[in-house]
Amino acid sequence: MSWSKEKSLQLVREIGLVPIVRAPSPEDALLAAEAIIAGDIRIAEITMTVPNAIQVMEKVVNNFGDQVLLGAGTILDPETARAALLAGAQFIVTPSLSLPVIELARRYSKPCIPGALTPTEIVTAWQAGADLVKIFPCGPLGGPKYIKALKGPFPQIEFIPTGGVNLETTPEFIKAGAAAVAVGSELVDIKALREGKQELISTNARRYVEAVRTARASPGK
Repeated sequence: MSWSKEKSLQLVREIGLVPIVRAPSPEDALLAAEAIIAGDIRIAEITMTVPNAIQVMEKVVNNFGDQVLLGAGTILDPETARAALLAGAQFIVTPSLSLPVIELARRYSKPCIPGALTPTEIVTAWQAGADLVKIFPCGPLGGPKYIKALKGPFPQIEFIPTGGVNLETTPEFIKAGAAAVAVGSELVDIKALREGKQELISTNARRYVEAVRTARASPGK
């Protein structure tokens, strides 16, 4: 794979969207990833809650190669992180702060986006070498207002809010200072997939990217 750490981070920042694939079956997950890529989004995060997630990652890499920047989500330990990287994942995402996972990702020179919520967790993640920090669950703590509050003391740390992100709140998160947003079920509609309506997910993905682009073009309140 030709994805360097710098190139991976550049794409995440440029697109401003990390689509999260959390599906009940490997087949659903693969279809969802295909739909996201068909929507011209070159990033897809497969979570470890997907059955046989590692095999799904391998298939995505085999089918699309460098066309997609593949992430592994819901990583809880360094052993799973390593397995995901060996399967072709190019970045690691955790739901909570795990210093051993950050260390493992750094060893492999791959981006790590650990989950954190409190100021203490955020700074701990950043000092440990996190490239971006996932603020999860962001919605219940005030959504965009929480991101804006955090950017006050931590302007140098890049945040990716997760939880409470939808088409309506995406512009608010970007204007509040988020480097990107991560979206799961609001983007990946399993019902639409099973009805053979993959194009709905592709269209939705484009809408999110456009929402990010528009928000960046008109910063402010």
